[in-house]
Amino acid sequence: MATETPATRPKKQLIVNAFVMIGHQSPGLWRHPDDESWKFGDVDHWVELAKLLEDAKFHGIFIADVLGGYDVYKKSLDPAAISGAQWPVNEPLSVVPAMAAATKNIGFGVTVSTTYEQPYHLARRLATVDHLTKGRLGWNIVTSYLNSAAKNMGRTEQLAHDDRYVQAAEYLSVMYKLFLSSWRDDAVLLDRTSGTYTDPSLIRKINHTGRFFSVPGPAITAPSPQRAPLLLQAGTSKAGKIFAAEHAEAIFVSAHSPAVVAGKIAEVRALARDQFGRKAEDIKVLALVVPILGRTEEEAQAKLKDYRQYASTEGALALWGGWTGIDLDQYGDDEELRHVESNAVKSTVDAYARFSKGGAEKWTKHTVGEHVSLGGNGPLLVGTAEQVADGIEAWVDEADVDGFNFGYVLFPQSFKDITELLIPELRKRGLFWDDYAVPGGTYRENFYGKEGQKYPLDSHVASKYHWKAGVAASEHQIPV
Repeated sequence: MATETPATRPKKQLIVNAFVMIGHQSPGLWRHPDDESWKFGDVDHWVELAKLLEDAKFHGIFIADVLGGYDVYKKSLDPAAISGAQWPVNEPLSVVPAMAAATKNIGFGVTVSTTYEQPYHLARRLATVDHLTKGRLGWNIVTSYLNSAAKNMGRTEQLAHDDRYVQAAEYLSVMYKLFLSSWRDDAVLLDRTSGTYTDPSLIRKINHTGRFFSVPGPAITAPSPQRAPLLLQAGTSKAGKIFAAEHAEAIFVSAHSPAVVAGKIAEVRALARDQFGRKAEDIKVLALVVPILGRTEEEAQAKLKDYRQYASTEGALALWGGWTGIDLDQYGDDEELRHVESNAVKSTVDAYARFSKGGAEKWTKHTVGEHVSLGGNGPLLVGTAEQVADGIEAWVDEADVDGFNFGYVLFPQSFKDITELLIPELRKRGLFWDDYAVPGGTYRENFYGKEGQKYPLDSHVASKYHWKAGVAASEHQIPV
């Protein structure tokens, strides 16, 4: 059988999300006269973004989040606070219903940690928002990495990296039971004649008892349109890859080049197929890229030069310190980054230590700071729409990604440039749809491009928890 290559692989219809935070993303860029990221506390700010992106047919808005400040660099929160490096940050789930009320199709992937919130409480919150959005919610499952968050949540330090994933695996089991097993699809009757709102025989306790959680149930919320939100995950460490191979419907990768993640993506897909019986293509991979677009190459480069004037290297190093647990203030100006064992985001440490910046350049605290200062950990794609589209196709060819989380430098101007310049070029190349596959559908339906696919795929681990309409309780046991 012939091996598939980029040249013979069918052209992909890309999945496109906007990558945002309810706060600042590029440290220092809030000072730019055209930036409005500082308005993140205003609901209209988010509603207008949702409408802009839905008009351009974006699949979703991916909302990142953290639960603590970045205080590793210089052993202080000051660099993050001064530069606005993901500080302050508001809670992300709260604004989603407002965006959903102003739109009909776009999805919302919200980051919530499994480390600091009881699953029973989170299941209620996520199910509620899935109801309010008519099934347009995704959950970006993270295990958290900041010691500052751990201390504010009553712990002395963060759980060990791999232990966080052991806890997360049990957490997902509880969530699946609450979302999918404790109510039958048709448990809510609303029978006015008999006076029966819910049939009690179609609700059951989950009686979960495990190492980390004890949850008798049942869930307090009725089944939402998707039953479980679209399941997103970021993390390509050894433990993260196994977790993703079993649970993720989409994986978010963030790296400075496709070479950094190509092997990891292939490994996750192989694990999903060989260990969990899933189709490799059922796991969609989205890469973070930050386009800086101009109608000419000169205009794009002028924008980059302009943006660099406002970028805060100190803020960028504060971000990087939080991601990796490494204080680059301890490094000399020309000292090359080396691998250090970390309890934060292990894949980020490994990526910078093992993969050079390019050419003769090496990763030092200055090159790291310059790279991270605009848009975060993803690559900058600078040029005309044609040049940026070429870069996007290179990522697809080299890393086999299925789509992108587009980061921004200026809010909302970067997204306006993407919608006006880049999206038409992607359509021209047959890489992006003309309209939503399922107008008015759920996030999962439009994500997979399949009407009726409201629930996790049959090959996904969550499907075995699903108590479907018409099935007797005795015929569907809750998985242990």
